[in-house]
Amino acid sequence: MKVILLKSVPKIGRKFDVINVSEGFAMNALFPKGLAENATPKALERVKVLKAAEEADRQVQEELLLKNFKDIAGTSIEIHGKANDKGHLFAGIHKEELVSALKDQARLDILPEYIVLDKPIKELGEHKIEVKVQNKSAEFTVVLKALE
Repeated sequence: MKVILLKSVPKIGRKFDVINVSEGFAMNALFPKGLAENATPKALERVKVLKAAEEADRQVQEELLLKNFKDIAGTSIEIHGKANDKGHLFAGIHKEELVSALKDQARLDILPEYIVLDKPIKELGEHKIEVKVQNKSAEFTVVLKALE
């Protein structure tokens, strides 16, 4: 059965992909959770328009980010988290937390996909984080401090 994914599903496909899945999987897992819809010709046309709009949005976001690269390079943000006596955070800092901190403290709007972070940050102190768009990159500083 052909379906259109409405959201990215791990090990299945990305948002707006048209894929073949078994009817049972579509009816019992994808459709009830709102992850996919039946791939009718009308739905395919609608998805084509949505995909183009999302791509255009992403392009605009990238252009704005490239213009703001100089601002990113000098930016330093501060994040507080619970930590033990040795300086290890109980919960790691992920890309999403970095994005929200950048938005709040530096007034920079960056999508999480542009931040290069192999694994969550779990150590207190100062960390350099890379932002990469197309072939350009910039670094900003994150200072992690323990909650008191």
